Amino acid sequence: MPSAGEVFNNYLLHISPEKIYIEPIGEKGLLVIDRVTQEVYLSHETNSIIPPSASTKPICGIIGMTKLIAGPYLIVITKKKLIGQINGQNVWQVTGADIICCTRTLLHLTEAQAAENKTLVSMIEFMLTVPYFYFSYSYDLTHTLQRLHNTTPEYLQSPLHERADPRFVWNGHMLRDFSSQPELSQFCLPLILGFISINSCNLNGKTFLWTLVSRRSCHRAGTRFFMRGIDSEGQVANFVETEQILEFQGDKCSFVQTRGSIPLYWSQLPNLKYKPSPRLSQVDNHAEAFARHFDTQIFHYGRQVLINLIDQRGAEFVLEQAYQEMVTLTSNPNIRYEAFDFHHECRKMRWERLNILIDRLAHEQDEFGQFILARDGALINQQEGVFRTNCIDCLDRTNVVQSMLARRALQYALERFGILSSGQKVEDQPAFERLFKHVWADNADAISEQYSGTKALKTDFTRTGKRTVSGALADGINSLTRYVKNNFHDGFRQDAIDLFLGNYFVEDHDKTQPAPSPLALRQRDWKYLTFPLVLASAIAMFFANFFTPFEHTTFTLLCLLFWGSMIFITAISILRYGPEYVDAPRLNSNRNRVLTID
Repeated sequence: MPSAGEVFNNYLLHISPEKIYIEPIGEKGLLVIDRVTQEVYLSHETNSIIPPSASTKPICGIIGMTKLIAGPYLIVITKKKLIGQINGQNVWQVTGADIICCTRTLLHLTEAQAAENKTLVSMIEFMLTVPYFYFSYSYDLTHTLQRLHNTTPEYLQSPLHERADPRFVWNGHMLRDFSSQPELSQFCLPLILGFISINSCNLNGKTFLWTLVSRRSCHRAGTRFFMRGIDSEGQVANFVETEQILEFQGDKCSFVQTRGSIPLYWSQLPNLKYKPSPRLSQVDNHAEAFARHFDTQIFHYGRQVLINLIDQRGAEFVLEQAYQEMVTLTSNPNIRYEAFDFHHECRKMRWERLNILIDRLAHEQDEFGQFILARDGALINQQEGVFRTNCIDCLDRTNVVQSMLARRALQYALERFGILSSGQKVEDQPAFERLFKHVWADNADAISEQYSGTKALKTDFTRTGKRTVSGALADGINSLTRYVKNNFHDGFRQDAIDLFLGNYFVEDHDKTQPAPSPLALRQRDWKYLTFPLVLASAIAMFFANFFTPFEHTTFTLLCLLFWGSMIFITAISILRYGPEYVDAPRLNSNRNRVLTID
């Protein structure tokens, strides 16, 4: 029997034409979903009420329910992988999930509705293939050790989904049909999205657990170019809380950092250019949203050092200048701004110059401290501030700097617990240093894949401590892949994220006044097909004239000049109308828009 606040951890799923039954193994009661009325309730009957004809399979947990055009769908975890333990409690990764239609049939749908429903189902299925969802049946993964310690015993006895930090619960919307019924609380399993690595390590004959947990916020979530900056609620794109935990013989230490998009109203929509210019809004109230963001940040984390790693020249400069001006205008004593032009300072692979930045931050890192809890429950120290790091994407440069701050924090913790003796350095322990670098590089890759669609750049430095030619080549390949995905695939990804989180949802609509579906393909004008066809023809003719003649006469040279000019003119025209060719989200033209059932 799970203790108070814990969630059932093993079930049998029974599906019959009339009802879906979810049976917690070894527990009393059945969760029942009526496939006719769509009612969800707890039955105290035994499993003898399950029809013998029902299909049965084991499942590991319930992600929740979502409503699509065909009706409600149940989403369950079918496979899981044990990552390790935090505070003595198991942490799991989702490795398999199913989406199950809760209606008896799809015959009530028109052909157009069936096609749209299939598209929505594919979006949910896409999200379920993301390999970075984590959960625990008994431990609250959404909170840091310090936040958990600063709560009351009564709070820790409340249901897991109720005490979870809503910023990091990615299936909160899907659990609403269950969480609204207190008797179903032990079926409600919160999921986080991000990265977790739990490692048993040994230094000087002393064994300890070293853990890295990154929690992605579900607020203002999205893809690299379609989700930037801040919103009116003070939520920023790609906000991630990263916690480094050290556990040794009952003693615990935690060091927390955050990353997030520059907290101003700005955009950088894809337009087929390799790097679209960021645009700062001239109409929104930056100061109000900025203040709201940092009021929340200071409430959660205390003092803030804002590490801005973007370029202080070129296209990014407008953001750096506006960010610095906003900090000055706000005059908040709990905020300090630290700009470091990463690309300029580290040009020509002079990555050792990052130590200049770390040295600038050292005194504040010492002042902030870390959360330290003794094995007897005595509170030794609390962390009183965080470093909030950003670059333009909050991915590559950001992760490099965060890993360096984390190493410095870990050095202190290992000495504090007596694992390293005075004079010993983390970087001088080859096996552990290699593990440290690879875990932080894996963290970079995971967060980058979730936001940009590819692994992170500059991870050769994180993994090896130096910039390499092979690493630069890998960065080039990843950059090209990002370009393709960000321009031609991210519209679907953004829609999938919004649908999964409930930012867009299906609701019943008056059949006499059908609303147009946002999933309908937008009408393209003549340029959409004409320019690519002309470009393809021009390229084909250029190479045909270049390779086929036995000798290059004046005529063939003129032909090459003509077709080369056509390639250039058409390519420029395509870039001129770049947004027409981008795979734009179809559900987010209006943040308050919902998809209606005709």
